[in-house]
Amino acid sequence: MSKESTPTNSTINPYEFLQIVPNADGTLTRDCSNYPSTVATPDPGNHTLPVLSKDVLVNHLNNTWVRIFLPRQALDSSFTPKLPLIIHFHGGGFIILSAATKLQHDFCSNIAADLPAVIVSLEYRLAPEHRLPAAYDDAIEALHWIKTAQDEWLQQYANFSCCFLSGDSAGGNIAYHVGLRVAVEVDNILPLKIRGLMLNSPFFGGVKRTESELRSANNPLSPLCAIDLMWELSLPTGVDRDHEYCNPIVGGGSKLLDQFKLLGWKVLLMGATEDPFFDQSNRVFEND
Repeated sequence: MSKESTPTNSTINPYEFLQIVPNADGTLTRDCSNYPSTVATPDPGNHTLPVLSKDVLVNHLNNTWVRIFLPRQALDSSFTPKLPLIIHFHGGGFIILSAATKLQHDFCSNIAADLPAVIVSLEYRLAPEHRLPAAYDDAIEALHWIKTAQDEWLQQYANFSCCFLSGDSAGGNIAYHVGLRVAVEVDNILPLKIRGLMLNSPFFGGVKRTESELRSANNPLSPLCAIDLMWELSLPTGVDRDHEYCNPIVGGGSKLLDQFKLLGWKVLLMGATEDPFFDQSNRVFEND
């Protein structure tokens, strides 16, 4: 039996696992009780917070917005250098979670404090209501918004010439594809200057199962049946997992990585052998 058709023998219901219910009109009803949201904390008067955060609208028609994270130390009058700017994209298989999800909020807040850095976390449109490339388009729009934004935090504290694209899981996929787009039109986002990508277990796949996928078929965090459903709901209608959005190798996107090298971009790839995306992620970057 080929890897393409190898059954997972899973007893997991992917809809129940992901806490989603499909509706007749093609939308999803999402139960986010396992992934609570948290509000932004913009008040500088709360001196217990090491990082401030606030939400700013990007596109009211698409209801996209960003949550900006600013280390409190940047407000100190004696702190003069501008901070690196990290543009972050959250995970969730393109169909769940949010920039306001507590897990994502805490991650960005901790990174902002530890580096320190200014972080802009994007609330992009979700599938299947907005299938790919909607998330990529939202991310590109966010870059153009950032470069012209009159937001005080970005203008005063972010170093636009030291910018990084970051993402975990589906967010890593977004950072990769946005990086490919930007790499061939870098002048269009000036004064933003991308210096590199930080990809945590980027969400890649393909029709042919990898060994890490087969090892992780019943992974309690990312079972293969749930991964397959995420791709089914997020990819353009009528394509399979060998579409370039899912499988950069088949799509030829990996060849464009040479442009990253020419620009001097660095790529930090993070993952673990028990991660179902481990093998495919390494194959995308194996020649770098």
